[in-house]
Amino acid sequence: MRLFLRDVVLSEGLALSLPEGAARHVQVLRQQPGDTVVLFDGRGGEWTARVTQMGRRDVSVAVEARQDVDRELPVAVTLALGMPANDRMDALVEKAAELGVAAIQPLVCERSVLRLDGERAAKKVAHWQSVAEAACEQSGRTRVPMVHAVQPLKHWLEAADAGQHRALLSFNPQLSGLQWLQQADRLRPQASHPGLCFLSGPEGGLTEAEEARARELGWTPAGLGARVLRADTAPLMMLSLVAGQLS
Repeated sequence: MRLFLRDVVLSEGLALSLPEGAARHVQVLRQQPGDTVVLFDGRGGEWTARVTQMGRRDVSVAVEARQDVDRELPVAVTLALGMPANDRMDALVEKAAELGVAAIQPLVCERSVLRLDGERAAKKVAHWQSVAEAACEQSGRTRVPMVHAVQPLKHWLEAADAGQHRALLSFNPQLSGLQWLQQADRLRPQASHPGLCFLSGPEGGLTEAEEARARELGWTPAGLGARVLRADTAPLMMLSLVAGQLS
């Protein structure tokens, strides 16, 4: 069993009570004092811990040895996307976390069906962050991707990190997605690598004006083949290409 502990800095010898959600997992599996679990805090590495007390609601553990495991992509990848509606965004966040994404930027675009702001947006982002955490528990990752606050595409584009290698997933590409990835130095793992960022539209895609502005700001249009992919499929396909090139 792997458990993510938010807002806890793990260290060897630390004794702590598990938060409610993690404690419930341990209780459901009927673990007993002396049994071991694996903990991680999202800062890299993971720890073995031994259950020391099982109560009706509380579970206490003692943190033991740290394991220096690294299951991350050697290059940080950000997905910036027009949020798909219904439950598709949940599934997208889950699969992107499994594939190794470093950050997800939800966007509201001109053609967006899902439009969030204020408290509703904050609650959704908190929910998606929990989805990402659960996916990391399942997939063995030791770092949890950040789901950023929802932003309008227009505002985000103007402030986006110009240092990253940036591709716009487009129906009018200059290169295929694979060709873009294979360009010199794109995927060379380096400690100082600025990372990759992929921009993808919502249902119906980005408007011509949105694409034109992205191009003006230095985004390279890249394609994903002749088929029309759903808003939740296209960014995952691009992320899969990256993971396949680097794994």
